[in-house]
Amino acid sequence: MPEPAVPPTPPVSLAALLAREDLGLRRIAGPADAGTVIHWAHTSEMADPYPYLLGGELLLTAGVHIPDAAGSGTYFDDYVSRIVAAGGAALGFGLAPVHDTVPRALVEACDTYELPLLEVPPQTTFSGVARAVWQLMAQARHAELRRVTEAQQGLAAAAARPDPVRAVLRQLAQRVTGWAVLYGLEGTEVASAGRKPDGTVGGALAGLAEVVRPSGPGTPTSATDTAAGTHLAAYALGAGPGFVLGVAAGHRDPGDHTIASVAAVLLSLLTGEQQSGSGAARSSALVRLLLGAEPQAVAPLLGEGSRLVVHARPDAGPCDPVAASALGAALGSPLVDLAPDVVRVLVPADREPAAQPGWTLGVSAPATAPDWPAADVQAARALSRARATRTPLFQHGAHRPALTDLLSPDAAEAHARALLAPLTPPLTETLRSWLSLHGSWDRTAVALSVHRNTVRQRIARCAALLGTDLDDPDVRMELWFALRNAELPAAQSDLPGTAP
Repeated sequence: MPEPAVPPTPPVSLAALLAREDLGLRRIAGPADAGTVIHWAHTSEMADPYPYLLGGELLLTAGVHIPDAAGSGTYFDDYVSRIVAAGGAALGFGLAPVHDTVPRALVEACDTYELPLLEVPPQTTFSGVARAVWQLMAQARHAELRRVTEAQQGLAAAAARPDPVRAVLRQLAQRVTGWAVLYGLEGTEVASAGRKPDGTVGGALAGLAEVVRPSGPGTPTSATDTAAGTHLAAYALGAGPGFVLGVAAGHRDPGDHTIASVAAVLLSLLTGEQQSGSGAARSSALVRLLLGAEPQAVAPLLGEGSRLVVHARPDAGPCDPVAASALGAALGSPLVDLAPDVVRVLVPADREPAAQPGWTLGVSAPATAPDWPAADVQAARALSRARATRTPLFQHGAHRPALTDLLSPDAAEAHARALLAPLTPPLTETLRSWLSLHGSWDRTAVALSVHRNTVRQRIARCAALLGTDLDDPDVRMELWFALRNAELPAAQSDLPGTAP
């Protein structure tokens, strides 16, 4: 979905600034438009401020630049016209120490060019005006972020309702105070919510939807326009030709784009199942598993080929269903399992996972259905390794010829079980992590989500039970060989950071 991920800072209403009694500002010229907004305050005594303005400013001046004979020529007309041409939102004129009153010619020029002119009293500094603008902007941003957060929560709840597509559209239309519509494969209206605009606006929105409908490389994923005073936006859903979300509203607040983008992500997940029929196949697979079918018999319903198991943890804060679904979409799979401390995704093996911002990933080797449980364990270990080494993604390595190939698997496993028999599953997994991390107490503690003293106690216990010196490299090598060839018992799920 398009950026920005969070709404930009909303502008400040000029009326709100005038309402600040501590400033004492007074409008003396220009239109009294309640919709006038300013994006920042800028002080300049340049006779031509045009090169230094970005647009949307409240320009503050004490009139130092005004020549003595300015009132008899075109000085003020030229000055004000340049401010308007640069996109300035308003002009503030400070009284004292240069001028006791606002020049009459400046007032007339602002009326002519429809530029709001504010009188700044002597006791109000320009710094105070600028600070008030930043305070109002901070308040507006806080309110907008809170509105966006509440909207995201409402959309996520709507996606879990019995009729999720229409529920999401209703929630979106309510949040942006407009009309939300889902266009189908042929541009037909599949579902809508809110107050539908007139035919002209509706037709313009449908045309905008065709602009973003995926048709080849370079096709935009979103677009905006305006028709008959109504703000229009369209968002393509999914990677292939398919559904498009359209939004029409009488006004567009800074956070509306973010809210609509969240709705587009949710609708992408919901409509993706309708386009491919994969949702029904997954439901059938789940029912068959619950009724006792073997995983290998159900696997064809999920698609051909082997799979990768991905374990993921957010870098900050808990994970919610929307973030988990978005992660699955980014990895190219709707097969997502959200657990309290980890998200698991079953990804087709031909889609090599990439690092995802805000996540730490552990990836298994490719595996077919009978080996998915083992791949789940691999992914859990890979995630622990990634977290311990602070890398965004760690993948279980492909098998390469090694000395272990000289022994039969049965003989290697029998030797491993005999050697490791004194250890409990938690001690076995602690020893495995500690050896894999070259004996680092701190990194092993991070990988297992335990205290470093717990690691020391467990390793000391391992040494005592095995009756050996773990500082001996030959001992470490033999133990690592055994751990590589021993199958983990089911009790290994008692350890933090491992698959259930």
